[in-house]
Amino acid sequence: MTDLASVIGPDEILMRLPHRFPFLLVDRAHSYVEGESIIGIKCVSAGEPYFQGHFPENPVMPGVLMIEALAQTGALLMSKTLDADISNTLILFIGVDRARFRKPVRPGDVLEMPVRVVANRRGLFRFEGDALVNGVKVADAAFSATSAQRQGEAS
Repeated sequence: MTDLASVIGPDEILMRLPHRFPFLLVDRAHSYVEGESIIGIKCVSAGEPYFQGHFPENPVMPGVLMIEALAQTGALLMSKTLDADISNTLILFIGVDRARFRKPVRPGDVLEMPVRVVANRRGLFRFEGDALVNGVKVADAAFSATSAQRQGEAS
């Protein structure tokens, strides 16, 4: 059971990530350990815009969006660890070393995404993450991210 005090809700996620609907793919998170790990949650709804074309008669969450959800979970971990101010800092996804898709994810599924830091050198974070539905692994990946100063607005 998750300690409710450790739940990272939508307000904090919006404060820590620049993503917004329809591209925000983390609904909440829990079990945050600074600089080490977090578990992200994505409730997969039948109303997700990608299901209109992927595939109308047999809706399946695109694998690349599962990887993006894992990357956003890693970015949340990184942003919270660095106490990043997203008004002037971006967390940038810079690579996927491997990704595997094991089972389809469908409307009504809840993705549970444990992500852990495997290395942090000079601001380059390397992660490993799994995507689980009802405790069964549906995808996994190794990926990396870094932070950068946001570029100023052009006048």
